[in-house]
Amino acid sequence: MRHNKKFNHLSRKSAHRDAMLANMTISLIMHKRIITTLAKAKALRVYAEPLINRAKDDTTASRRLVFKHLQNKEAVKELYSTVAAKIADRPGGYTRILKLGNRLGDNAKTCFIELVDFNEAMLEAKGQEKAATKKSTRRSRKKAAAPAAAAPAAEEAPKAEEAPKTEE
Repeated sequence: MRHNKKFNHLSRKSAHRDAMLANMTISLIMHKRIITTLAKAKALRVYAEPLINRAKDDTTASRRLVFKHLQNKEAVKELYSTVAAKIADRPGGYTRILKLGNRLGDNAKTCFIELVDFNEAMLEAKGQEKAATKKSTRRSRKKAAAPAAAAPAAEEAPKAEEAPKTEE
């Protein structure tokens, strides 16, 4: 019986699965976003997030533990230099999975998994949302309406004065 065993084996032996997840983690760290199937992305998140979390502590021991899993010097260097600087204050949730649809060949559910702090488009949109969703009260709406109503009248008055001067 497989009570309380929730790990997705992805139809692979353990050595093949570990190698695949390590390669996908390296690609995720180097490219910041990869497209894959939904099942692999969910398994990758479980594998990669503890390694990314370990990058917050830049010690020789933590580097060796990460290198034991990844076996790639460039990826470890990128993780500890670029990625660790951006995730330093984040308490968790370093990856985001966005579903894309089904693949044409085998109808598999596809998605892309990305590092959260490296998507500039979403970060800009979030900044604009915060600016746009300013708290509104009845009092502030009245104040905003009053200058807006007075402004067109003020604009029309100088135009009327200017018109006779041009006719002379």
